Amino acid sequence: MRRTALAALCLAAVAAAGLTGCAGEGRANSGTSRDSAEQSPAEERKSSRKPKEEPFAGLTGGEIAERALKATTGAPSLRMRGDVPDEETGGTLRIDMALDEQGDCAGTLGMDGEGEAELIKTGDTLYMKYDEAFLRAQSEGEPRADVDAAVALLAGKWTKTSAKGADAEEIAGFCDLDLVLGDLEDGRSEATRGKTTTLDGTPAITLEEREGGDRFTVYVATRGEPYLLRIDSASAADPGSLSFTDYDEPVPARKPAGDVLDLDALG
Repeated sequence: MRRTALAALCLAAVAAAGLTGCAGEGRANSGTSRDSAEQSPAEERKSSRKPKEEPFAGLTGGEIAERALKATTGAPSLRMRGDVPDEETGGTLRIDMALDEQGDCAGTLGMDGEGEAELIKTGDTLYMKYDEAFLRAQSEGEPRADVDAAVALLAGKWTKTSAKGADAEEIAGFCDLDLVLGDLEDGRSEATRGKTTTLDGTPAITLEEREGGDRFTVYVATRGEPYLLRIDSASAADPGSLSFTDYDEPVPARKPAGDVLDLDALG
């Protein structure tokens, strides 16, 4: 997402008013087993002697990463949360978005503490609601009167526009699961195996990968589908963390209740 795209959405809303400035948990499948309290002493002794099964036995870190990428990019839906560097502004985008393979989504976007925008896309319609701080940050440099008018018109109110419109297309791209995960399919991973752990209750294995001076830690589910659970970046230029949860869960993308300002009608 780029600041210019956010600004364009608001410009569409205020143009008719004569204004010139403004802005816009990992679920791995689990089997059922009898609780240890129901086992006989003999069964307990037998199970305690059984060696622990190594997750992804015989696979290299790169091979595990490839399985994880294939499973994740093939998921029908998921939720992404975390920090994403924004190359154009040099800031950090905060994202919390549930999205599915149909292109529907629901969540929030924010930039470096400069407020927040709620976003819902269902079908070909994009709904957004901005808080005042977000609108003012995205309108930086515009005449004060124009910014105040835009805030009065839009702050705290749901708006809608065609997701296929030029002004909304870039933001609607956040709802395209194939587009969002597209970079994950590029190239062969050189990851190395790390330790096993538990992430938010899900058994996982860590993978370590380096690219130049950047270092990444990847968490992959070891139970059920080998979904990506989290990616941590220790890059000096682009530090951050992105988690992937709520796999295969329905996305709550529904038209907001109450009045909705139609930006296309205003334009």
